[in-house]
Amino acid sequence: MCVHAHPDDESSKGAATMARYSREGIEVLVVTCTGGERGDVLNPKMDRPEVQADLPRIRNEEMARAREILGVEQHWLGFVDSGLPDGWLPGSDIPLPEDAFYLVPTEKAAAPLVEIMRSYRPHVVTTYDEEGGYPHPDHVKCHEVSIEAFGAAGDPDRYPDRGEAWQPLKLYYGHSFGKARIEAMHYALLEAGLESPYGAWLDGDWARDKSERVTTRVECAEYFPVRDAALKAHATQVDPEGFWFAVPGEIQQRAWPTEDYELVDSHVPSTLPEDDLFAGLR
Repeated sequence: MCVHAHPDDESSKGAATMARYSREGIEVLVVTCTGGERGDVLNPKMDRPEVQADLPRIRNEEMARAREILGVEQHWLGFVDSGLPDGWLPGSDIPLPEDAFYLVPTEKAAAPLVEIMRSYRPHVVTTYDEEGGYPHPDHVKCHEVSIEAFGAAGDPDRYPDRGEAWQPLKLYYGHSFGKARIEAMHYALLEAGLESPYGAWLDGDWARDKSERVTTRVECAEYFPVRDAALKAHATQVDPEGFWFAVPGEIQQRAWPTEDYELVDSHVPSTLPEDDLFAGLR
């Protein structure tokens, strides 16, 4: 089970891992917390008034195409996108819409996720770290409800009206954009005589880099084309000629052939480092 904030997050974070496991015969479920209703149209070719006016329906259809490409099941949690006001950070006094997912009390927001965990019975759950991967209110809330649900799903005294207790066995945070990975991509591009889009990134502030927290690297380079096709299915969110696709696929596969995770809770013994989210469960 991979818990994400918006449609398109599943295709930009851990998608090749999901595609690999799906094709190995493992059942994979994406849980999408919100409908992405307040997202912007980020692809200039799709930035038209009629698209913005019909964005919830369009993003639903994009998600349907992406999950078919990835070979996964998907469930909407049903909450409303919080949006991302300029300057918002956790704890700030910048207001969010009254119906924002971020403002839903954590126990109320986690209840449907507990129910899905108990009915789907995943062995492994992936989600975002305590900062949401990046400070978007829905990503932060996604982390909070995932932690609450993982801890509660196996306890019959919590959420007793949400089905028979089931304890998922391993919980991971995804870490997609650590400094080591960006450096590897950057220098691989330069060695190939190509321009790198990562120079400005490497000159930035990496004080919050979490590369050292990675415990698990899943080999999935073979499935990068599947990941890219799923991401392109979110046509309102991704420009197929833009930043996400600036690095040729073969360079990505050679420079950094894994997707990376942090094991944060486990109910089974597993020796670190790992190369498989199911280490200790096979």
